[in-house]
Amino acid sequence: MVQERNNTDRPELAIEQAEKVTVRQEIAAIFSALRNNDDTSHDFLLRVVQPGLAGLMDGSVSTLAPIFATAFATHNPFTAFLVGMASATGAGISMAFSEGLSDDGTLTGRGSPVVRGSITGIMTLLGGALHTLPFLVKDIHVALLLAYVVVAVELVVIAAIRHRYFKTQWLKSIIQVVGSGILVFIAAMIFGNA
Repeated sequence: MVQERNNTDRPELAIEQAEKVTVRQEIAAIFSALRNNDDTSHDFLLRVVQPGLAGLMDGSVSTLAPIFATAFATHNPFTAFLVGMASATGAGISMAFSEGLSDDGTLTGRGSPVVRGSITGIMTLLGGALHTLPFLVKDIHVALLLAYVVVAVELVVIAAIRHRYFKTQWLKSIIQVVGSGILVFIAAMIFGNA
């Protein structure tokens, strides 16, 4: 009874406590689904796979243009690395807030916005950072070659996730994902060689 009175007197505390419980329960449910190989349930797809895939796709594709344009324009791998990390970090923060603020999960059933936003932000950062790391190599030609390989692997992984979880036909998934990567890469070449 005393606890109810305290929460009624301080509604922000009740909301904060409810949110913490929701986030904790959501994280526990995610780990439980992974432990029990129940990673294809509708809830898991909506709350984990879709936000993670959106982040991975955005990070892997949207950061290509600034990274490669910088590499082509400056021929300086470390400058491309800095631009890539800044792009990946900015995209991760932007996507985390975009996903987290898009809805609170009550109407859509998509779960906690904090968890979804975190998953999306982390996967966006990861997707952008992976093909940035090769630019730590001092030789621009070697760095570009390594980055091309990493991008190709990223795009195949994205296509595989779409195929596994969303039953997208393998060839269709490859064409769609690689096609978007090619369009962004063309933009990088245009601006990097201007």
